Amino acid sequence: MPVAQTRTPKRQAKKTAKAAKAAPSKPKKNGYDPLAPERVREILKRLDQRYPAVTCALHHKSAWELLVATILSAQCTDATVNKVTPELFRKYPTPQAMAALSPEELEPDIRSTGFFRNKAKSVVGAAKTVTGDFQGKVPDEMDQLLHLPGVARKTANVVLGTWFHKAVGVVVDTHVDRISHRLELTRSKDAKNIEQDLMKVLPQNKWIEFSHQIIHHGRALCIARKPKCAECPLENLCHAADKTWSSVEVHKTARA
Repeated sequence: MPVAQTRTPKRQAKKTAKAAKAAPSKPKKNGYDPLAPERVREILKRLDQRYPAVTCALHHKSAWELLVATILSAQCTDATVNKVTPELFRKYPTPQAMAALSPEELEPDIRSTGFFRNKAKSVVGAAKTVTGDFQGKVPDEMDQLLHLPGVARKTANVVLGTWFHKAVGVVVDTHVDRISHRLELTRSKDAKNIEQDLMKVLPQNKWIEFSHQIIHHGRALCIARKPKCAECPLENLCHAADKTWSSVEVHKTARA
């Protein structure tokens, strides 16, 4: 008679963890499920109504200009970047022109964006790589963009979504991070996992637009320190713990 196999505690724990990860989130005891498809659809519908046809706030005329502007936008407002880039691209209009510089030569032109030494190294490094490895053209594939100095998934997603109209991921900036937690669309803490969470609950054809809309929403109404909840089209769908006014129950776990 064959002997029944028994799982070791370690193997059983791995299987349990894997099953838990694959299983959909369970509704709360009161029946509320923040990831319910109908709730997500209603959030997207209201964002469409409030922010139709929105796009990236960084001014650009090419994939290269958008790439540079996005690198410069780290820890800096888009408004400041938009003040810097017109003169920057007038002086250095192509990747080849910037590739000919040393980082030290570029620093004065981007000083006002902050962290200018690191950004100068990234921009010049990206220019050299685009010129040397991609015939002067910004690549339109995620793995190739991530090969460029100073480019992580956020920057790559901005370029792919805004310029190339490729929905391969979700841009996770500070607004998307903060508001996605307020709306209980994620509980993850790092950008990579937040992006994966959003990709699971949002339809792919909304990945690009959702980020633009949430970024605009974060600037206009869902402000970090004092959100304008009474004016918010998502108010009765939002249970954020730090709401300034609420017509619904707030949840202690719904916070950035």
